Amino acid sequence: MRVIVTGGAGFIGSNLVLYLHRERPDWEILNLDALTYAGNLENLRSVESSDRYQFEQVDITDAESVRQVFQRFQPDAIMHLAAESHVDRSILEPMSFIRTNVLGTQILLNETKCLEKAVRFLHVSTDEVYGTLGATGYFTETTPYAPNSPYSASKAGSDFLVRAAFHTYGMDVVTTNCSNNYGPFQFPEKLIPLMISNALTDKPLPVYGDGMQVRDWLYVEDHCSAMLRVLEDGVAGETYNIGGNNERPNIEIVQAILDYLHKPDTLIRHVDDRPGHDRRYAIDASKIKRDLGWEPAWRFETALPATIDWYLDNQPWVGRVMSGVYRDYYQQQYGARLDG
Repeated sequence: MRVIVTGGAGFIGSNLVLYLHRERPDWEILNLDALTYAGNLENLRSVESSDRYQFEQVDITDAESVRQVFQRFQPDAIMHLAAESHVDRSILEPMSFIRTNVLGTQILLNETKCLEKAVRFLHVSTDEVYGTLGATGYFTETTPYAPNSPYSASKAGSDFLVRAAFHTYGMDVVTTNCSNNYGPFQFPEKLIPLMISNALTDKPLPVYGDGMQVRDWLYVEDHCSAMLRVLEDGVAGETYNIGGNNERPNIEIVQAILDYLHKPDTLIRHVDDRPGHDRRYAIDASKIKRDLGWEPAWRFETALPATIDWYLDNQPWVGRVMSGVYRDYYQQQYGARLDG
């Protein structure tokens, strides 16, 4: 198998590249990433010298660059993770989310369709496209879309483009909608790594509103195993929800981090809630369990401490990300400067 992973220098993408490299030793992996602020090639230091791994800095909205790479590499599968994904940033600059998440996805579909062989296209999306839930109920694959932020609206648009590629052109596409991920290499603007970093330095931990927004927390390695299962065994045209069976309010996550680090609750600072902040997400992942035999292997009570320990053991990595020095790694390894 020759597989292209888009966004393979990001949090989930780099974990996926490492997972595929370990679990599928006969696969060749090409990582396409634009290396925006969230792309970090240091995450992939352990595989960068492997003859089964390649990296190319490519913006998926650059159709000609995508075409050249696809024609040269001739992939058997595309695992599409490249996306702008931070809700707060989408509120401030929605156009960049439309450009990458919608236009970029269509360009990838176009170039996949133009390849001389049938290629499986796995599109990785989010449960946020479904909107928000009340105190009860779960998102299923047939839940109507009701996105409430520019980020989730842009992901909904990309999901519909992938659906159209199947129904209009008969392309071999599958879509996954996952819940909130956590684990190693997550950029420190996200809830769990931000709270860990602030707690370690006794900085205030900002919590939106009352902190009772509920999410289903999915350990990133479980997500990687689910994506691989869908890529290999999923039915063309189908959507699979991926959840961690760990539904918890944000404030409980924050308190668990403080408890583990032996820090006081007085570090918590409740701040004004985010505009359009969805109250509750909860995934019904029974379809992927029933049809593909997948379910998460990690329990939250084990995975959260493992995540905190990773950040404790990798403080130099955190420091380089927080300072921006991590962006120099590309120049050091590839002899070129980052754009932007």
